[in-house]
Amino acid sequence: MAEVKDMSIHLTAERLTTELKDMDIYKGFYENLQRLVATSKVKETDFKETLIDAMKQTGLETELRNTVYHWLRSHKNPSNVKEPLVYLRKAQAQWEKRINKSLNSMAAEIKVNLSQLRTPEEKQEMMDKWNELSVYDIDLSQYRPVYAPKDFLEVLLWIRSPNYKPIDGLLSWEFIHLPMKVKTLRELKKFYKELSRGEAMMGMDINGENPHYQHTYNERALLGERVLACRHAPVTQEYLKKGAPRSLRARLWAQVLGAETGPQEEKYFQGLKALVMQYNLMTDKLIIKDVQLTASNDHQYFVFEDVLYQVMLCFSRDTAVLDVFQHSCATPIHGILKGKTPVLENTVIYPPNGITPYHGFTMYATPFCYLYDDPIQLYFVFRAFYMRYWFRLHEVSSHPQGVLSMCLLFERLLHKHEPELWVHFKKHSVQPIRLAFKWIMRTFSGHLPPEQVLYLWDLILGYDSMEVVPLLAVNILSIRRENLLSVTSLQNFESVLADLSSIHVIPLLQMCLVNYESDANLSLSCAPTGRQPKSKDGNSPKS
Repeated sequence: MAEVKDMSIHLTAERLTTELKDMDIYKGFYENLQRLVATSKVKETDFKETLIDAMKQTGLETELRNTVYHWLRSHKNPSNVKEPLVYLRKAQAQWEKRINKSLNSMAAEIKVNLSQLRTPEEKQEMMDKWNELSVYDIDLSQYRPVYAPKDFLEVLLWIRSPNYKPIDGLLSWEFIHLPMKVKTLRELKKFYKELSRGEAMMGMDINGENPHYQHTYNERALLGERVLACRHAPVTQEYLKKGAPRSLRARLWAQVLGAETGPQEEKYFQGLKALVMQYNLMTDKLIIKDVQLTASNDHQYFVFEDVLYQVMLCFSRDTAVLDVFQHSCATPIHGILKGKTPVLENTVIYPPNGITPYHGFTMYATPFCYLYDDPIQLYFVFRAFYMRYWFRLHEVSSHPQGVLSMCLLFERLLHKHEPELWVHFKKHSVQPIRLAFKWIMRTFSGHLPPEQVLYLWDLILGYDSMEVVPLLAVNILSIRRENLLSVTSLQNFESVLADLSSIHVIPLLQMCLVNYESDANLSLSCAPTGRQPKSKDGNSPKS
């Protein structure tokens, strides 16, 4: 057994060594290492030990450790097994055909090319208005989103395992029948142990009245500065489990994602900008329209309209994003160059990053606008977040962090711990997932206040898991239980859940996990009696 383990480590090290040479950091790191070896700090008589000591002193060891850490996080699953379940692979392939057909039919209908060179006049206008693209005059009346989250949900709801046999010939209208393993509430309590223990965390001071919160904040901020000085990504990840102070969050996120920027990243971003100036893609209009339909209509994000155009247009040209397809069951759309024969060398990926924008796609980037003034730093953190987490939220997959698993976790928690709500929904033929899917697919961006979204995303980064999203979704339904039980239609259910501005993420999650005692406990956000736990002044917590 030990020999097998040693061989596995050896093969992993070989693969890492090979891929390291293709990474962006390799050239600079190798040059710095060569300079270090040439100094008096490294002795020929004791080469290994003196080299390691010198690397520690100069920070090269930390840089290498962080690189290995990020590589291992992105290679948790073998790339040769994208999706083991055949029926899910087929469902994803059919979904991609629908997207492709929708994109091409729209292009044919409005008589535009999917891609073409900009004229000198168009290029100049784009350059002149780059920092104020909100005034860029373009007719978008004929363009429509390729698809919306509700369209994707319909696809997911029709998925059936070939081993599933409905009782009495009745088809199940939820995901519970899918033979996929998700965590129980007991397992979630163990996984999110810092939340479960009720420890002091950022985001706990709901009304700014806790006299001890400022002391906690100051302690966390002081510790956060030390963590940043350490520059070790795994330490930063551990720190984020208790949330990040506002003043440090931007740097902490960049560090844990390996998305810190320098001259090389600035040059890369300028290259993407040049591609935006050079080529006019049909997806550009879809991106611009999506920004207008979502962020521009949101009072919390409309001021960031210009920077969102820059970030999303550059993102569509970034071929580095194609790396996600190495461990994704999705396949980018391929097209043949106009006027060319349909052979491999004339085949291109469209759009260049392989991701077809859909309605609400911009909302993945909007919360970052509260963290970064520099669009370049914003871009690289957003890209790293997307390539780590968000790409799994719009593909059909059995991955534990995929959207199917998130939906299944939501339904199983609701079914087991809120049976009264579950029966009420079923009685009135309303699928609970229809109420929460938009939250899950956007990870609450655009639904919760920005600060609460950032606290939630702290947890995603800290625990390297999106399971907290469906857990929060169930808790919101639980805390709105009485109002939900008093209405009977989908429209009224949605009205009850429309305004989440009073939701505070950390207290709500802690209330759920701290109060949970056993699988027999029926309520998530309330005590076992079914009543909401009251504070010392006798009032129920704000919902």
